[in-house]
Amino acid sequence: MATIKGTYKGNLRNEMTHVQSGNTILTDAPTDNHGKGEAFSPTDLACAALAGCMMTIMGISAQGHKFDIDGTTYEVKKTMAADPRRIGQIDLVFNFPAKEYTERQKSLLWAAAESCPVGRSLHPDVIVNITMNFQG
Repeated sequence: MATIKGTYKGNLRNEMTHVQSGNTILTDAPTDNHGKGEAFSPTDLACAALAGCMMTIMGISAQGHKFDIDGTTYEVKKTMAADPRRIGQIDLVFNFPAKEYTERQKSLLWAAAESCPVGRSLHPDVIVNITMNFQG
């Protein structure tokens, strides 16, 4: 069974449905590549998938070690490269809530982020910069 089903809607827009949940998303070509930029571009989704995956794996690690990271926010910056056009760099900033995280917990979070399956699936030429801000 398919994981995702999609339909090209025309005008460089796709509609995709996650089969198991029925959730739907749209993608649009970015304005710098003939699109309207009215929705996530496919490369935006790749970067968002990396951030979401890292956050999920960190959450699994935190739960397993009996501490929480609820309320953590993150920002993603994508930089495109040319020849060929591709994602060249992804900058991720994770802002953890004001809690007293131990050095061990911080180390566990770094290891979790670096073990993310999406990150391990990226081409090695993609530069990934991770910043973790602990406010405690």
